[in-house]
Amino acid sequence: MAAARHLRSGLPLLQAHLAATESAAVAQVSRGLATQASKPSQKQIKVPEALYGGTGNYASALFLAAAKANSLDKVESEIRDIVAATKKSPMFSQFLKDSSVPKETRVKAVTDIFSEAGFSDVTKNFLLVLASNGRLKFVERIADRFVDLTMAHKGEVKVVVRTVVPLPEKEEKELKETLQDILGKDKTILVEQKIDYSIMGGLVIEFGQKVFDMSIKTRAKQMESFLRQPVDF
Repeated sequence: MAAARHLRSGLPLLQAHLAATESAAVAQVSRGLATQASKPSQKQIKVPEALYGGTGNYASALFLAAAKANSLDKVESEIRDIVAATKKSPMFSQFLKDSSVPKETRVKAVTDIFSEAGFSDVTKNFLLVLASNGRLKFVERIADRFVDLTMAHKGEVKVVVRTVVPLPEKEEKELKETLQDILGKDKTILVEQKIDYSIMGGLVIEFGQKVFDMSIKTRAKQMESFLRQPVDF
């Protein structure tokens, strides 16, 4: 299978792993997410992979708070529910994104809405921190990165494969086997196929922060760039 052969040729690039680290910013946000539900653990809890930037810090802090409270699955479910609600309700989505809403109004609304919904203390405290800091508009991006962490914690790797036609079952299986060899037998590979006519052919593979572009569109651009280079006779 062409896709698997191309992927194997990129093995050296795929073998780089991010080390798990915690920044001072993560620790600062974690203190804001402290909950009475959390219990001291004999084993130090760390984020499974390093995330950077503001949304990465919030996602990492939420992961630590949920893990210490032994409620990762519940918090993940609640975070997914919030994202789903933003997609279903334009009004709710607009409320989250409207930075002109006074801080007191944001905090009260979050307290009322999610207390009534029966959300866990960890999730409610997390949303209150976002409301207080004017960061509710980033909740979807933070949620995506938090789910990345919970998947990494469970040994799951989401791989997005973009093609112009769906991969046949046999080729998808071979692709998963190739990724399994690269990422390790202890990982669970979750392949999500997306149709993208803009790539013209070939495929683009994305997982984590890595993108392997083997599309015809990119190859055509590379060929065009090569042909435009001056030739010495």
